[in-house]
Amino acid sequence: MLLNLVSNAVKYTPEGGTINVRITEQPVDREGYAGYVFTVKDTGIGMSEEFLKHVFEPFEREENSTISGIQGTGLGMAITKNIVDMMNGNIEVQSEQGVGTQFDVSFIFRIHVGEETEYNIPELKNCRALVVDSNPDSCEGISNMLGQIGMRAEWATSEEEAVVQSREAAMLGDDFKVYVISWILPEIDGIEIARKIREEIDKEAIVIILTAYDWADIEDEAKAAGVTAFCNKPLFLSKLRKCLDSILHGEQLEVQESRLDMSHLKGARILLAEDVDLNQEIAVEILGDAGFVTEVARNGQEAVEMVKRSDPGYYQLVLMDIQMPVMNGYKATKAIRSLKNRELASIPILAMSANAFEEDKQEALRSGMNGHIAKPIDIESMFETLRKVLKP
Repeated sequence: MLLNLVSNAVKYTPEGGTINVRITEQPVDREGYAGYVFTVKDTGIGMSEEFLKHVFEPFEREENSTISGIQGTGLGMAITKNIVDMMNGNIEVQSEQGVGTQFDVSFIFRIHVGEETEYNIPELKNCRALVVDSNPDSCEGISNMLGQIGMRAEWATSEEEAVVQSREAAMLGDDFKVYVISWILPEIDGIEIARKIREEIDKEAIVIILTAYDWADIEDEAKAAGVTAFCNKPLFLSKLRKCLDSILHGEQLEVQESRLDMSHLKGARILLAEDVDLNQEIAVEILGDAGFVTEVARNGQEAVEMVKRSDPGYYQLVLMDIQMPVMNGYKATKAIRSLKNRELASIPILAMSANAFEEDKQEALRSGMNGHIAKPIDIESMFETLRKVLKP
């Protein structure tokens, strides 16, 4: 449900706009239950009053010149409404053309009655922590997590604030024990802040860099600057606690997902058949980071033609979306398997689809595919599948 709402907000919000996701707890009259409202608000192109009457109907997309080039099946909002209904929830939408759109989804959940997880770390109890991020909401959220671990957390939204607060803490003899710093900041990266703190203020503090990106290329530089560890965004309390606990007790830190050895596949060429621009960008970026060369076909027919025109061995594999215009993934696979050139016809093909039920996987195999990768993509699982299919 949230993936559909947020991806729509991203699609229809031009560059420079904002998207906000907020979860609010609401009181309910049922003992043992809690009410929550999930709000997704954007400053995108908005919808007309007439279209709002049909927004949850299948295959409905507003005819608007502003959205030319935006791909989609028109099923997202109908699926979202179906999910909300199955969970006995309620969904409301407000929108104005040129101003933006807001979806509010309300649910009542049963409260967990089992034993609560203990997040306190005794060694850090009442110690000070500083969060550095340009986004105040992120600062507040991470500070709350550190509070649950038992720390006294404060935050800063710039390098200047962070350095000033650190110096004041040192002068008072109440230094920050932990720094949690975002890697990407408007004017300076988190590694430079870590270096300045180490050189000028505190050589003993724990410094954690938060990032949504692969840090392999900057790991050596970061360690030289005094960074203790990296941790992935989005950050969860359990992940933050595990990171701190591992640092304090000298255990092998495993905050980033383990990486499969893909070195033997570096430079392998993959044909990606995908009609949605955003999905294309994400897949190309992930595959590129792993060393693959990726070419894109926008529909099944285009994928068939690209394979047909290629020399045997030019593509090592095809990643095939299922729901595409002109020709879907099943038909495209059957067309490739029927090519006269048997080397081209036998190229490995993997389905890459949100249709992830067992019958969908079986349909992929019946059409001639070699396997199935579910969307949204689990990177570790995808690379494991690629490694098995593309054996050296």
